[in-house]
Amino acid sequence: MITAIGSKTVSSVSALGRIGIFSWQMFRWLVPGLFQWRTWTRAMPLFYEVGNRTLPVILITGTFVGLVLAIQSYDQLRAAGFEDRMGVLVTLSLVKELGPVLAGIMVAGRVGGALTAELGTMRVTEQISALRVMGTDPIRQLVVPRFLACLLLTPLLTFFCDLCGSLAGWFIAVVLKGIPSQAYWYYVADAVETWDVSVGFGKSIVFGGGIALIACYKGFFCRTGAEGVGRACTESFVASFIMILVTDFFIGTLFTGLYVGIYGFKSLV
Repeated sequence: MITAIGSKTVSSVSALGRIGIFSWQMFRWLVPGLFQWRTWTRAMPLFYEVGNRTLPVILITGTFVGLVLAIQSYDQLRAAGFEDRMGVLVTLSLVKELGPVLAGIMVAGRVGGALTAELGTMRVTEQISALRVMGTDPIRQLVVPRFLACLLLTPLLTFFCDLCGSLAGWFIAVVLKGIPSQAYWYYVADAVETWDVSVGFGKSIVFGGGIALIACYKGFFCRTGAEGVGRACTESFVASFIMILVTDFFIGTLFTGLYVGIYGFKSLV
């Protein structure tokens, strides 16, 4: 038992060291790469993969989450006499919490697994080693464009998730429940502040960057064979999912405390 615990501890510390070095090397190439046209040329096809191919899932997910939030909150708000402010609850929940988390999970499942499988296959077939032999840094060539694609497209996907959810809440409130449309949007505009939008999009940027780092790291250091690639894809999604939840908690706690300290407590009603 002691041997197993020690071996697990050593392997965990080694993994942390590897991902730390991997992240440093990626950021070392990222800063100068932002000012080089070839970096963006490599990233353009990945923008399509991350954004366009993930967008339908994001739209469907955001719409039905907005529908569920509106249906579940209407009776409680009507009992308190605040049914015309249902849009505040739906929109704020999406903008600050559910939108970034849902977009991050969809990107982790749709994009993260694909990135891990692609890079893992390149490692197994020794294409990454071939890049090193030719004098090309594989992190600069392969990781930086993928990191940029996830970093920049995840906030955009979050925006579409928030928009569809808010429109779905409007449909339930106005079309099905008879709440005046003007009152719905008035209270939404009055309650949702720039701070809330900034926190939500800040979370999505962190989630997108973390997903890209985890997916690329798992692909670079996967085991040989088809089983190794498959296991790396599973580990990539699980690690990204845990990262999203843990990071969401700490970012939410930090910015909630900052908001209360600067502006004071804000009531939804």
